[in-house]
Amino acid sequence: MSKKIKLGILGGGGDSLIGVLHRIASFMNDNYEIVGAVFNPDHNDSLTFAKEIGVPTNRIYKDFDTLVEEELKLPEGERIQVCSILTPNFLHFPMAKKLLENGFNVICEKPMTTTYEEAKILQAALEKAKTVFAVTHTYTGYPMVRQMREMVKAGDLGKVQKVDVQYYQGWINPIIHDKEKRSTTWRLNPEKAGISCCMGDIGVHAFNMVEYTTGLQVDTILADLNYLYEDNKMDIDGTVLIRLKGGVKGVIRASQIATGEENRLTVAIYGDKGGLRWEQENPNLLYVLSDDKPLQVFKPGHAYNSKLSLDGTKLPPGHPEGIFDAMANIYLGVAKAIRGEAYNSGEFPTMMDGVRGLNFIESTVASHQQGNTWITLK
Repeated sequence: MSKKIKLGILGGGGDSLIGVLHRIASFMNDNYEIVGAVFNPDHNDSLTFAKEIGVPTNRIYKDFDTLVEEELKLPEGERIQVCSILTPNFLHFPMAKKLLENGFNVICEKPMTTTYEEAKILQAALEKAKTVFAVTHTYTGYPMVRQMREMVKAGDLGKVQKVDVQYYQGWINPIIHDKEKRSTTWRLNPEKAGISCCMGDIGVHAFNMVEYTTGLQVDTILADLNYLYEDNKMDIDGTVLIRLKGGVKGVIRASQIATGEENRLTVAIYGDKGGLRWEQENPNLLYVLSDDKPLQVFKPGHAYNSKLSLDGTKLPPGHPEGIFDAMANIYLGVAKAIRGEAYNSGEFPTMMDGVRGLNFIESTVASHQQGNTWITLK
């Protein structure tokens, strides 16, 4: 087996859901070992947390700048090879930029930055660095999402003619109606989250799923966003009409005030020969629709699935796989890229996905602010 890739972690300490998701995902295929980190802003908290999860404390640094400085002093074979950025949004850009400028590979949570301009700067930095950069749109790691992508690519649906992606959550509903609570939530603070909450947090996932599964780029959008209160500067709900290259039309619906909803991401693609529907809360079922055949249900691990889907399946049929497995598949793809091994372009989202995501986020806000007008993505 190849030597494990040395992984650094930025953020994700304490009870962070993102933190445990990334750590477990990195362990699942035996490709990574965590050798350095800044888990929390407070150094003592980082040290305590490292001890709790069994990470050696000799490379738990007081801050990000110290991590970069000290790691560069180490021989190349000992230093961190790739850093995962799990911090709040506003820290993604400065951290990713400095990492790229110093030759590190990067795995970054979405949205990649808080502005489209920052995303373009990172793109230029990556072109110069020639390292690996992944954006963790986790849902692309599910075997049946990968199966959707391959079936559309193979022409099983015929010509795509309608795309409908819905991402509904209700978590912000108890917060948004309390002025004091909403003023202390970082996702509703433009200085920390960027110009958008709902579209920047989950709408961008839906946008990514459209482009990932169909293989088509969104060309123009028209957005109608919902803020609920005049003093709330961030969208918490919205509907976006989309037109893709080739004249395909569709809709993205995203909400964080869908009362009672948990994490309801649904992707539906309809072609002139058939349709596909997938739901994140039941991720092992891919519904195959037809006008002249009974409903079919594809499940992971079976020989009828594509190589991309099977490569992302760890268990035999009938053993459910979930969000940890999906994130682990992204980490697996990144490991292949870092090692210079062959990999499918669908194995992990790239810098370009991050750039297009920021373009989408800013365009939705601009469309809404300009009176719900059509905006062409750059």
